[in-house]
Formats: sequence, structure tokens, C-alpha cells
Amino acid sequence: MTSDAELIGRSLDGDGEAFVEVITRHEGAIGAYLARRVGRDTAEDLLGEVWVAAFASRSTYDRSFPEARPWLYGVALNTLRRHWRSRPAEDLVPDAGDLANGWDPWSAVDARVDTQAGLRTALAELKPEEREVLTLVAWEDLTVADAARVLGLPAGTARRLLHQARKTLRNAPEVAALLTNLTTVKEGL
Repeated sequence: MTSDAELIGRSLDGDGEAFVEVITRHEGAIGAYLARRVGRDTAEDLLGEVWVAAFASRSTYDRSFPEARPWLYGVALNTLRRHWRSRPAEDLVPDAGDLANGWDPWSAVDARVDTQAGLRTALAELKPEEREVLTLVAWEDLTVADAARVLGLPAGTARRLLHQARKTLRNAPEVAALLTNLTTVKEGL
């Protein structure tokens, strides 16, 4: 199988289909990354911007790395940052009315919402750099070294930030409560 680096090189040499193959390989992962941060509708719009930006900057890609996924996450992160900076502050707060749409009254759903709210609260307490490293490693399944590449950090700094994020989450009351509830549910089964 041809590496992403080789495909980008072929794209730079005029092969119009080579970059399309890179997009095809990583579209799902990059789209999911965007959707987790801005919602599905906005993510669909931003995904096109990511591909345009990646295509325009493909000459800067370091071809010593065979896989382009970390680089593409970096392009996506920069696209997100531009998007957030362009939005009025009131648009960054979700509309509470949207939460009621499709609300499911069953207790299992309520527990899931409580869990998600607790995790979001704990994640919100992290420093932005810690949160980015943690989510890139946990949600996007990147190595710490690849997360460092995405963020333009030394690998050692990324490892420190990940360690600090894990330590902060371990000590967060919201996470402790969630773990206690999970233990109680498992014991009841």
C-alpha cells in the first residue's frame, strides 16, 4: 500500500488523483474529529475547508512521516480555531432550546446525559493544551508523539500535558462520582 507521504509527493508532481486518495483514507477520522468539537452540521462545512487548506499547504508536509493523519488533525485544528475566532461570542454558547429536541425520558438516557455532563465539566476544567493532548490521544487514537506533531509541541511537553490532564481528571469530583456510580451499578448486576 502506498504511504500518504508518497501520495502527497505524487500530488505535488501533478497526479490529480493522489491527494483524493489521502482524503478518502482520512475523511472519516477528520470528519469525526470536527463533529465532536462543533457538531455534525458545522463539521460538514469545515471538512471542506480542511481539505482545501491541506491541499494548498501540501508542499509543507514533512514526507519523512509516512502517515498524514496527524498533519491533517493539525490542519483541522487550525481550521477550527479560525472558525471559533470568526464567531460572535454568543454563537459559541449552545442554544438551550436545542437540548430539548429528541429528549428521551428513560432513566438510562438520563444517566448517560449525567455522565456526559460530568465528563464535560471535568474536561472543561483542564487547561486547553492538556485537553487537546488528552482528546487527541483518547478520542482520535493518536500516539503522544503524533499529538505533539498536531499541536506543534515537543513530544516531552505533550507527555507532561497528558500526565497532568490524567492527574487532574483522576482528582476531579465529577469523575470520582462517575466512577463510584459505575462501581455501584456493576456490583448490583
